[in-house]
Amino acid sequence: MENLVILGASGSIGQSTLKVVRQHRARWQILALTAARSVDAMVRDCLEFTPRFAVMVDELAAGELAGRLRAHGCETRVLAGEQALCEVAAHPYADSVMAAIVGAAGLPSTMAAVCAGKRVLLANKESLVMSGALFMEAVHQHGATLLPIDSEHNAIFQSLPLEVQQNLGFCDLAGAGVSKILLTGSGGPFRYREVDSLHGVTPEEAIAHPNWSMGPKISVDSATMMNKGLEYIEARWLFNAAPEQIQVIIHPQSVIHSMVQYKDGSVLAQLGNPDMCTPIAHALAYPARVSSGVEPLDFFSVGEFSFLRPDAARYPCLRLAIEACAAGQAATTALNAANEVAVEAFLQGRLGFMAIAGLAERACERFGGAAVGSLDDLMALDTQVRHQTRQWLEV
Repeated sequence: MENLVILGASGSIGQSTLKVVRQHRARWQILALTAARSVDAMVRDCLEFTPRFAVMVDELAAGELAGRLRAHGCETRVLAGEQALCEVAAHPYADSVMAAIVGAAGLPSTMAAVCAGKRVLLANKESLVMSGALFMEAVHQHGATLLPIDSEHNAIFQSLPLEVQQNLGFCDLAGAGVSKILLTGSGGPFRYREVDSLHGVTPEEAIAHPNWSMGPKISVDSATMMNKGLEYIEARWLFNAAPEQIQVIIHPQSVIHSMVQYKDGSVLAQLGNPDMCTPIAHALAYPARVSSGVEPLDFFSVGEFSFLRPDAARYPCLRLAIEACAAGQAATTALNAANEVAVEAFLQGRLGFMAIAGLAERACERFGGAAVGSLDDLMALDTQVRHQTRQWLEV
């Protein structure tokens, strides 16, 4: 039986992970669950899975959780704070760590798991966006195993040769016969909407993704296609890909999760119903296969597949991300930080939908040339960009 730590257990990826584990109780047991402040969800999940540890980032929430678990006679030990996240991620008994904390907040604990040589199931794309080269070097140096959870990167991983799968970050795509990674995306809820009308998009409209069930932040990123831009950056680091080796394609049906094109003209694709339990089950059991609980794809009901070229006017965030990736680590760190602040402001009704890209671009121009040589430098830059972006919002 393998011990699993779930960082970000109350989010959509964390809940999907528990859904898979629920089907395979004899194979995985939960060592630790973590959340920011979702006490009700943590009480429910701790009572069901009885983890050894539960971590709440918020100390008041931790106190409430501890009291409620005691009242139920649950012996789960409750810890509090950011440092506790890193401690459970690197715990000696942990075999696998699901890194599913959204945003830059997930980087320290994900890196702690990497430095402890764990099997890391990476759902936190911001870790690579913020610290790509440093992150992949740490994976290599500490002997960690990295398995991508994002449906697109998991699809690419499944479509690549074993020699590439076993050497992420340092592989030679061309040497393995790969000519191009084809990164697909749904295009979000506004792919057919008039571009001139996008300035009036409301938060409620933006989080109503047509295919996937995701949290509000990721749903907005999908609507702007910033999510695809961040995935582009993630793919660059995971697969050691040059710009000419990655192409973004809009695939509205979200059935083909991504593809790999080979030099001989072959294209290998991973297909399935749009449910995150599929890539989670794949990564949890890799290299074996287990049931994910997802219905098999019915080709007779899928209908037609269609593909579109991304429209730069509709998706300026995608262009910004690709440009930031070419500019370097400081630019991608600045892009991610500014985007997180901007999306939060949009969800609160303080910023227009199309203004998200404007703030991100301003941050890249201001901070994209900063000198960053360590993880501390990147975290300091992240803090600086967030502070400046909030100041811009107040003007």
